[in-house]
Formats: sequence, structure tokens, C-alpha cells
Amino acid sequence: DGLLYCLTVMTLVAATYTVALRYTRTIPTGDLYFSTTAVCITEIIKLVLSLGMLAKETGSPSRLKNVIVEHVFCSPKELLKLSVPSVVYAVQNNMAFVALSNLDAAVYQVTYQLKIPCTALCTVLMLSRSLSRLQWFSVFMLCGGVTLVQWKPAEVTKVQIEQNPFLGFIAIAIAVLCSGFAGVYFEKVLKSSDTSLWVRNIQMYLSGILVTLIGVYMTDGEKVLEKGFLFGYTPWVCFVVFLASVGGLYTSVVVKYTDNIMKGFSAAAAIVISTVASVILFGLQITFTFATGALLVCMSIYLYGLPKQDTSKVSQPDTDKELKQKLITV
Repeated sequence: DGLLYCLTVMTLVAATYTVALRYTRTIPTGDLYFSTTAVCITEIIKLVLSLGMLAKETGSPSRLKNVIVEHVFCSPKELLKLSVPSVVYAVQNNMAFVALSNLDAAVYQVTYQLKIPCTALCTVLMLSRSLSRLQWFSVFMLCGGVTLVQWKPAEVTKVQIEQNPFLGFIAIAIAVLCSGFAGVYFEKVLKSSDTSLWVRNIQMYLSGILVTLIGVYMTDGEKVLEKGFLFGYTPWVCFVVFLASVGGLYTSVVVKYTDNIMKGFSAAAAIVISTVASVILFGLQITFTFATGALLVCMSIYLYGLPKQDTSKVSQPDTDKELKQKLITV
């Protein structure tokens, strides 16, 4: 039941976030908000939520204080270690805004699944794991599907701003690389010690807030000082920030407790939902190549998530029997 609940929430959050973010960047009802401030506020909310979860885990204010002092104020090395994914995730989040300002939500959602082969490669290189032939086949199938999706995916869209698809795909490429590296790096840190998930999150989000504040200053510093930090914020923008915060926390839980099958099904379902939503909200016209590409992507995600067959366990009893027979004959 817990896994089904987690899967459902992940799928709905991923699909809703993509469509809602796309809406706020392309069909603004007023002045366009600063994406850098949205990313920064997201980090702050994730920190607050993680502190709340840690408080629940520790059970008392005094224990909470001791844990924070020990793992945050007295552990500069750990904070530095977790600042790496913070920087990378900050870049990834900002690239998502750029991509969704220039691409349709469905195109973005499917193309963004290139993070799976990127994550697979990082897993092999950084965690010394191996992938089955079926999984590598699914990776190449995914690339084929994404290529089809990019081949004239939409003919008419209702947007009020000029778009640059090339810039959008460059932004997605950067976001994909960031996602693969940061996810595997965080998993390595998370599973290499018994430190609480929420403590690790707090360490990461503290440096994340610092990184994103620097991003606000460097990118939109003068405009923010002139117009205000929350300039252009509407209920829809607040909704997007909330979804990003919840999605970030669920990602960290998934990294610790679940497997590729669950993440795969979630991603595939999110593609379908966001595609349907794009047809309704943005007038996206699905072409045959897009539909074929999306189908290939969904199939590849499913195949990649299938458990590997462990041949060593099957062959072990046979070798034991052979050894016994040899001993008997001797």
C-alpha cells in the first residue's frame, strides 16, 4: 500500500508540475515572475518540511536540537559534501524553467527521460554496478523514442511568447546531465552511512538555499531589487513552487527506499498525463511520430525497470551437486 501511494503521488506531482510550470511561463496573466526566486523559495520550503520530518523522527525538541548541532553546525565537511548536489540541482531546476519556456510540456516530459540513460551511465561509473543487456537495449530504445518525439512534435500551440526550441533542447540536455550526476552522487552519500535521510536533506537544502540566492543575485539581482523578490507571483506560481518542493522530497525518499520499476512506471504515467493535459490546455496536436516516440519511451522505461535475472543463484546448486558427486565417487 505504501509503495502504491508513493507511486501515485510521484506520478501526479511530476505530471502536474510540468503542465503547471509550462502554463505559468507561456500564458502569463500578468507580469512574468523571476524563475530564480521560485527555485530559491522551493529550497526554503524543502528545508522547512525536512526539519518538520526530522522533528517527528527525533520525537523531542531537545533531541532535534542535538541532532542539528551535531550534523549541521559541527560537520562542515558533510555540509561541503552535500553542497555538490545542491549546486547541480540548482542548475537543473533553472534549466527546467528555460526548457519549459521554449518547449511544449509533453515534448519536455518525454525528452527529459534521457536522464534515465544518463543516470544508468553515472550508476555504472560511480557506484560500480552493472546493467543487463535488456536494460542497455531499453536505453537505446529510449534514445530512438526521444528522437521521434523531437521530429515535428507539434504543429500549433497556443502560446503568447516567442519560443526558441533549440535553446529549449540545450537546456534539457544540461538538466539531464545534472539530474543523472546529482541523483547518483546523492544516492552514494545517502547509502554510504546510517545518517538519517532528513538530516542529509537538511544538509543539502541549506547549501541549496545559499547557491540559489547567489543565482538570484547574479541573474536577476537588479530587477529583484527594483520590483521585489515575489514580483509576478500568482496562486498558480505558488502552486508550482509547492509542487516542486513536494516533488523534491519524494525524490529523496525514492532514492532511499524504492527501485527503478517504480520510478519507471511513474515517469511513463506522467508522460501520458502531461501529454493529454497539453492537448487540452495548450492545443498540442499529436502527430504519428510523436505518438510512436512516446510509446517507445514508455516501453523502454518499463523494460529498463524489469528486475535482472540473477544467473549466479541458479547455477550455484548445480555446482554444489557436482561437487558432492565428485566427493562420493572419490
